[in-house]
Amino acid sequence: MRITHFMTPFCGVLIGLAVPAALAQDKPVLTVYTYNSFTSEWGPGPTLETAFEAQCACDLQWVALEDGASLLARLKLEGKNTKADVVLGLDTNLTAETKATGLIAPHGVDLAGLALPIDWRDENFVPYDWGYFSFVYDSEKLPNPPASFEALADGKDEPKILIQDPRTSTPGLGLVMWLREIYGDKAPEIWAGIKPKILTVTKGWSESYGLFTEGEAPIVLSYTTSPAYHQIVESSDRYKAMIFPEGHYMQIEVAARISESRQPDLARSFLAFLVSPEAQKVLPTTNYMYPVRDIGADLPQAFIDLPKPEKSLLLSAEDAAQNRDAWIREWLGIVSQ
Repeated sequence: MRITHFMTPFCGVLIGLAVPAALAQDKPVLTVYTYNSFTSEWGPGPTLETAFEAQCACDLQWVALEDGASLLARLKLEGKNTKADVVLGLDTNLTAETKATGLIAPHGVDLAGLALPIDWRDENFVPYDWGYFSFVYDSEKLPNPPASFEALADGKDEPKILIQDPRTSTPGLGLVMWLREIYGDKAPEIWAGIKPKILTVTKGWSESYGLFTEGEAPIVLSYTTSPAYHQIVESSDRYKAMIFPEGHYMQIEVAARISESRQPDLARSFLAFLVSPEAQKVLPTTNYMYPVRDIGADLPQAFIDLPKPEKSLLLSAEDAAQNRDAWIREWLGIVSQ
């Protein structure tokens, strides 16, 4: 915008007020679709936004949905008319299906030196954190929790559990994949045993975890890292993760650049920023997942002390995509009866 010089002091004041607004409007906007807990005041979103905007001379704007699986549904609905430049919060159970939409562009980010439990070679999706799904329990209400999936699926009405819908939530979908990876075609029998204990099924993780901490049920589907939040923020060991001998299913959360983005360079810069040491140091104590880089002494002791599964489970992205719809229909048929 060109500035015209006026002679009156009053007009000069108006110009002085208008310039910052004009400059703000001239900043390019980067729109990132993600899940609502990521953008909450206690999540990583606000801190990452401030840090990235300080180096990009842009306006980073979040669009928050219920949970990760909702992101794929939104992209499918919008197609090439999507407003997203970046999608953040998918996981490997959804990457193949997301790529099949034709909306994902190669990230072009150097991912050398990542500290992931698997070798990452995907040219389309950038991992930014990871963890293990687990049932978290309130040790004050449940001093002797189930010690295995078999014990959890004993067909009894108690103790009640809170889970998430696999159609909208990545943890909910992760539980479906977890049971299938362990039990194969016998997974429906385990679901039938678990069903009497299910108090409610929420759309996303935030809602169910909120009900859990409010005391609605003593068990919630979450992550092995969730107790670290209570230890670090509340100095409490009340909430603990069940570690099952059958093994635990991994989640690797990813972000990707949208092929229709009007800001391809900014989108690529943001993806590179996500795996930078600056951003990775933020994630453990805001998203409460493991970082994808070795951040050394910046990893809190609470994370180092967390119990870890002896057996890690993860389906390939292709197997997850091929079976996702059928296994969700199977789950729905059991839990809705």
